Amino acid sequence: MLTVFKSWSLTRTAWFIMALSGLALEGAALYFQHGLGLHPCVMCIYERVALLTVILGGLIGAIYPSSLFFRIVAILVGGWGAIKGILLAVEHVDLQLNPAPWKQCEFRPDFPQTLPLDQWFPSIFQASGSCSDITWKFLGYTMPQWLVVVFAIYIVIWAIIALSQFKRGNSTRQRRLFK
Repeated sequence: MLTVFKSWSLTRTAWFIMALSGLALEGAALYFQHGLGLHPCVMCIYERVALLTVILGGLIGAIYPSSLFFRIVAILVGGWGAIKGILLAVEHVDLQLNPAPWKQCEFRPDFPQTLPLDQWFPSIFQASGSCSDITWKFLGYTMPQWLVVVFAIYIVIWAIIALSQFKRGNSTRQRRLFK
């Protein structure tokens, strides 16, 4: 199995598929916001940024997949985004399932002053909803609960890709006369 993942990690297609899966989820989030009129909360915005980090990891890996350096950087960036995303989603689920006056999320996203995404791209990163409101369910689960599943899948994939990098290539090389 690790050999298969190692060979996939050496192709641009696999890295683009990883990026496209995240892009599809970002597109779904924007559809929920602008198409269905669901207002994202601060935690939703942070989860979007974590998903953008997963996408960035896929794009970094696609730059030069045969380079171990680019693969390792991609794994670190994408894996960090997936881990951060699951932590945010779990906290968001807690805010929804156990609402309390002392457990509230911020009113505005707290981006660094040098990277104010909510001011640069307000239609994507500006929060207008409440973190404890449950405005959407699918199969009985809320959006943050689904994000826990999504980020857990990403963590497993990134971990398998990371482990596969230790798999050595075919050590018995034979000289070929014709390629």
